[in-house]
Amino acid sequence: MSNSSAPHGPQRVLIVASFVSRVGNGLFNTASVLYFTLVVHLPADRVGVGLTIAGLVGLLAGVPAGNLADRYGPRTVWLTALAMQAATMAAFVVIHDWVTFTLIATLDRLAATAGGAAGGALIARAGGERPAAFRAKLRTFVNLGVVLGTLGAAFAVSVGTRPAYTALILANATSFACAGLIALIGLPNYRPLPRPEEHHRWAVLSDRPYVSFVALYGAMGLQYQTVSLLLPIWLSAHTDAPRWTVAAVYAVNSGVCVLLQSRIGSRVETPRQGGRAFRLAGLLFLVSCPLMALTADVPAWIAPVLAVLAVVVHSLGEVWESSGGYALGFGLAPDHAQGQYQGLFGVGFDAGQALAPAVLTTAVLGLGHAGWLLLGVFFAAVGAAGPPVAAWAERARRSDEEELAAVGDHERTG
Repeated sequence: MSNSSAPHGPQRVLIVASFVSRVGNGLFNTASVLYFTLVVHLPADRVGVGLTIAGLVGLLAGVPAGNLADRYGPRTVWLTALAMQAATMAAFVVIHDWVTFTLIATLDRLAATAGGAAGGALIARAGGERPAAFRAKLRTFVNLGVVLGTLGAAFAVSVGTRPAYTALILANATSFACAGLIALIGLPNYRPLPRPEEHHRWAVLSDRPYVSFVALYGAMGLQYQTVSLLLPIWLSAHTDAPRWTVAAVYAVNSGVCVLLQSRIGSRVETPRQGGRAFRLAGLLFLVSCPLMALTADVPAWIAPVLAVLAVVVHSLGEVWESSGGYALGFGLAPDHAQGQYQGLFGVGFDAGQALAPAVLTTAVLGLGHAGWLLLGVFFAAVGAAGPPVAAWAERARRSDEEELAAVGDHERTG
């Protein structure tokens, strides 16, 4: 692949398709809970239970879908997942009861997880020799798509009628269909790569260094909901900051990630660089979390300034953390099994996101200032484990390659 930073054909197609689908996500995700509670009239606690069930069952699709992508080609699995998401999203406009809602939400999560595994394998193939750098570039456009969709959703939420919410949902369904059509026309149908004889369907689960990295990445993923969930609750319950502060921190977080993700991601491509980026991210979170706590101890006019400063630091950590995660996630996976490995990578992240609300609201909010400090220390400790896990994984990969080479030499000379 060329060293030019300009994306080539398949990369451009993936960027456009992902951008379109994420605009739809931004439209729907912003208003989904309001639709289910205010329009469908499901109790909020039942909605939460249904989404939790869907999220947990959805995790089951990651590795099997990755295996299918490795065996039959990632484009086929990705297109199937997009088609299923278009169908499930459209079905949300006709639900009337909790059981149907939970069933459709579960099918949607299964498709999303499968799409994530196949999409990761597509990124690895389209990214050529620099998949982590391409993934960072892609994340820039994905974030931009979500921001645009969120702005569009604000109109429907302000109208608040069933037709307005229905339009949002159908627009999201259409976005999946359009993304699939773009990919079908413009993406090559990558052939499966040859697999060694000892490869098996659950090989990733016996790769202890990679499983350890996925556990670290899932744990570090708590940082995303630190800004999106924990800080807004803290600002509203423990400070006198103006209400617009929450919107400001969202905008700053999105802005920093859009501006810096591709630039920093292009500098973090090898597993060793990924480990160091992970460590740096943990240190930045160690600074940002106490700063967020201090917003409760300053005058109301200073709290927004301090919150924005904390989020700038935190967002820098987020960019380094995601860049490190991509470098390790792609760099430690064998080429012939990227789907399977990206499937587990996505499962680890989604599991961390599922646990985040309970962990953050009980542990951190329950302990107050001490909870914020402990959260920062936790992130720093997880980040510090990045370099040794990366080194362990590289040693294991070299050992496996040397063993395979020795077996090959023996067979040739025997």
